[in-house]
Amino acid sequence: MSDKPSVLFVCAHNAGRSPIAAAFLRELAGDAVSVASAGPVPGERVNPLVVEAMAEVGIDVSGHVPRQLTDAAAQASDVVVTTSGPLGLPGRAGQVVEDWPVEDVAGKDLEGVRAIRDDIRERVERLVAGLVEQRDRP
Repeated sequence: MSDKPSVLFVCAHNAGRSPIAAAFLRELAGDAVSVASAGPVPGERVNPLVVEAMAEVGIDVSGHVPRQLTDAAAQASDVVVTTSGPLGLPGRAGQVVEDWPVEDVAGKDLEGVRAIRDDIRERVERLVAGLVEQRDRP
């Protein structure tokens, strides 16, 4: 893993969980990490309740455009985190692949989205700590 690891967050539609995770990682790690998100079946836009819940914690995801997941993006990333179950993505040697069993935001009310947001933030905080630890190893 390089000094600036790359992390790809993946959820089904790239309209809820993965944009939340990517936004938190950008907020917590700044320029120390390259961050992307995508989905195998991208939605048209970010879920409006996700936009609202993230705005409550001072993060604007309203401009996020859901992106198509590609094999190339998955292989190019040092860390791939899926939130909608294992996707059988092609990996490469030295790559870290994690599956976070996170509830889907679809069909949830704002309170439900807040709970998912908070769960993802805790997971991202642990991921950041792990990336820093890996980077600092001799």
